[in-house]
Amino acid sequence: MARLTRRQRAALTALHRWLGLGLGLLFTLLGATGSLLVFYVEADRALNPPQQLQATIGQPRSLDDIVALLQTAHPQRHGSWRLELPLTPQQPLQARYYQPEETAARDFAPLMVTVDPYRPAILQERFWGTYAATWIYDLHFNLLLDRNGRLILGLAALALLALILIGLLLWWPARGRLKAALRPRLGPSGPRRIYDLHVLPGIYGLPLLLLLTVTGAVLEQPGWFKPLLARFSPVDAGPRPVAEHGAVLIGPQQALRIAQATLPDAEVRWLETPAAGGGFYRLRLYQPGDPSRRFPHSLIWIDAERGEVLAVREARWDSGADTFFNWLHPLHNGEAFGLTGRLLVALAGLLPGLLLLTGLWRWRQKARARRGESSTQPASGTPRAIPADTSARPRRGNGVVVK
Repeated sequence: MARLTRRQRAALTALHRWLGLGLGLLFTLLGATGSLLVFYVEADRALNPPQQLQATIGQPRSLDDIVALLQTAHPQRHGSWRLELPLTPQQPLQARYYQPEETAARDFAPLMVTVDPYRPAILQERFWGTYAATWIYDLHFNLLLDRNGRLILGLAALALLALILIGLLLWWPARGRLKAALRPRLGPSGPRRIYDLHVLPGIYGLPLLLLLTVTGAVLEQPGWFKPLLARFSPVDAGPRPVAEHGAVLIGPQQALRIAQATLPDAEVRWLETPAAGGGFYRLRLYQPGDPSRRFPHSLIWIDAERGEVLAVREARWDSGADTFFNWLHPLHNGEAFGLTGRLLVALAGLLPGLLLLTGLWRWRQKARARRGESSTQPASGTPRAIPADTSARPRRGNGVVVK
């Protein structure tokens, strides 16, 4: 990498400093809430446990009975219900109604209904965003501002990406100094310790920080990136049947059986019922190799009147661009790599807070040094006072200077 001139380094240092000061709190907020959301389903069950299931032995009741229960409890809701089938026998079934009148003014706020599939019985009813786990989710995803928040975060993610890359460029050591620059110094110098605490966690966590920032930007504003990807690979290339009005003669349990017969190696994870006016069932299925088991990407559409399979979309045959989008969320929350991936993402979410704290500390050290306090308080000196380590000297182009 070409060595930066003194003027280039000064300009990049100033940009890195003000991006860090301006976006540090937001970066910290997104990291902290993201760490919590890695386990938000488990956290929600711990914070708001529904009533216990009546039984976990034997077979749950038919989906026909469960949908009938929902329709009886909510006769005024004529749209479709989306059922998330339990991952284990010990878990309840989760149902969502996406068009509740009570939250029509919000961009996304479905009615969430927890069902005991063994009785069946409704255990809990809540609106998205009114309880802790989903409130944190909205804070992380849109700053509680719906579409405006997503626009703000889409732009902020690009600025954060610039912040990270500028920091990497400022830190990049001279030829032959990479190994030394990656080694922490545990000497008595306060500035040296703070410098390493700021730089090295960011460098070692760089792959995860870049991954989370890039996937976060695309998840916030996929429409910004689809035209670019469409130049290389078809986007949204799968089938999308059009709903036809007619009688709903096929029950959800029969639709489930049809889907299982169509893709026998797949696990049905979601079933979406047709609206009262007719249409089709849409089922989401998990197949081996899919990066997400909870939100898999293989789909089957079944005509609700005739029971015919209208279309099948298997994730393994998706275009390159669609596969890229399939992986975004599982990479962003670590699910793609199991428990290890989730733990790594949760830890990575703590890095922005550490980088903000140490960056502010370094900035204060340099401000005090410029006021002439370094002569009486050696622990607050600048990197130029640190001996025997040229990788920390800004004018050599070898160290991150966060001020």
